[in-house]
Amino acid sequence: MPYADMFRLDGRHAVLLGCGGIGAEVAAGLAAHGARVTCVDRDRGAAEHAVERAAQEGDGGGHAAEEADVLDEASLAALAERLGVVDVLVHTVGVNVRKPLLEYTPEEFDRVVGLNLRGTFNAVRAFAPGMAGRGRGSIIAFTSIRAVTVEPGQGVYAATKAGMLQLLRTLAAELGPQGVRVNAVAPGVVETPLTEQIRSDPAWNAAYATKSALGRWARPEEIVGAVVYLAGDAASFVTGSQLMVDGGWTAVDGRFTPPFG
Repeated sequence: MPYADMFRLDGRHAVLLGCGGIGAEVAAGLAAHGARVTCVDRDRGAAEHAVERAAQEGDGGGHAAEEADVLDEASLAALAERLGVVDVLVHTVGVNVRKPLLEYTPEEFDRVVGLNLRGTFNAVRAFAPGMAGRGRGSIIAFTSIRAVTVEPGQGVYAATKAGMLQLLRTLAAELGPQGVRVNAVAPGVVETPLTEQIRSDPAWNAAYATKSALGRWARPEEIVGAVVYLAGDAASFVTGSQLMVDGGWTAVDGRFTPPFG
C-alpha cells in the first residue's frame, strides 16, 4: 500500500458507540479520512449531532444516526445484524461516579461497573462475530489513564477501566488469528461536559492541567488521531495495545487529592 494512503478509510464502515463530547469529534475524524460512519447513542440527538459533524468533515455520504443502549444486549445485537458489514467499531461509552470507595452505594457501584464493563462486553459480542466471520476488522474502545493510575475517588471507575483493558487484550488474543485487531485508547483529562465538575474547581482544574508533561488539558479533537490510526492500515500490526493520549500524564509523578461533596 502507498504510504500516502495508510491512514485512509475509504470504503469502510465505522460504527461509533457513544456520540457525546469526544465521540462527535471521532465521527468527524473518521469521516474526514473517508469512512462511512454510523453514530449510535441512547440519546438520538447526540447521534444526530455526530452525524452532522461527520457530514461537515467527510466528502462521502451515507452517514447515519441510530438510537440504541449498550446495556440492551438484544437490541444491540439486532442493530449489528441490520447494519451489515462493519469494518471499524469505536466504543466510547462510559460513566464515572467520583467519591471515596467507602461512600459508594451498591447502586452506584452497579451503575459504573454495569455500563463500563457490561456495556463493553455487549458491544464486542454484538459486532465482533461479523468481523471474525469476514476475516477483518478493527475494534477500538476507550479506557482511561485510570486503567493504570488512580487517585482518591476514582477506585470503581479505575477498576472498570483496568478490567476493560484485560477484556480487550483477551479479545485481541482470541480474534487475532481471524484477522480482527482490538486496541484501546486511553485519554487523559479532556475538556468535555463530563469533566465540568473538575474544571469548575480552580484548584482541581489547575492541578490536573499541570499534572501532564504538556501542562494543560486536552481538547476533544486531540484524541481523534489515535482512533484514526488504530482504525486503518497504518496500525495493521497493532493489536492488544493501549495507546495513551494523556499529554504525558502517566510519565509524570505527582498527586492531588480532589475535594468531594
